[in-house]
Amino acid sequence: MKKNMKLVLGASAAALIALSLGAAPASAHVPNSVRGNVVLTAHLTELNDSGASGKAFAVVRGETIRAIGLRARGLTPNAPHAQHIHYGEEAMNECPTMALDSNADGRLSTVEGIPAYGPVVVSLNTSGDTTPASFLDVTRFPVSKNGSYNYLRTKIGFTDVAGTGEDNGNGTAADIAEAIRDGEGVVVIHGVDYNGNGEYDFEAGASELDGNLPAEATDPAACGVLH
Repeated sequence: MKKNMKLVLGASAAALIALSLGAAPASAHVPNSVRGNVVLTAHLTELNDSGASGKAFAVVRGETIRAIGLRARGLTPNAPHAQHIHYGEEAMNECPTMALDSNADGRLSTVEGIPAYGPVVVSLNTSGDTTPASFLDVTRFPVSKNGSYNYLRTKIGFTDVAGTGEDNGNGTAADIAEAIRDGEGVVVIHGVDYNGNGEYDFEAGASELDGNLPAEATDPAACGVLH
């Protein structure tokens, strides 16, 4: 009976996400909690003049994301887009502005945005490991079809993450989950085709995160705080 109830609750969470990302009226109200779950929403707005936007919904209970969904548009067409939940005890836990463009090159890199949104705590990929260890595995992130995609995944567990705690120490899964439930998680979608040639290239240089990847593949394109 308990197993069946868990399946029902998991299906309900996924159904709520699917409904929220569907054609519901803009005025539709999403309750703060559904059967003990905390329901969070985020409006994603562009970074780096990407033209990207979207929305995200998450259902969190305890140390588990029961379901999370994103609908994004205006992205680089037919390209993979890394996406994550960011959080840090020492971060502002908000979306960054160009004021953080420390080298004044006219673009905001992922590293420059960390003081605002914090380190990666969850990799929102399509399959497999969801820890920060997978944050650059572009083969497992959504690919935008004509610049848009819908994403849905269930049963993601929080883990301990180094650098997310007080004084940039280790953050526990329990502390991170509590912070996300309290509205401090930031969803970031990456991938910006700056020169508009339809692919990620090295015209803007290499990524600070991995020199084998172009900055276009890892720079942030859209951001929103889960409240």
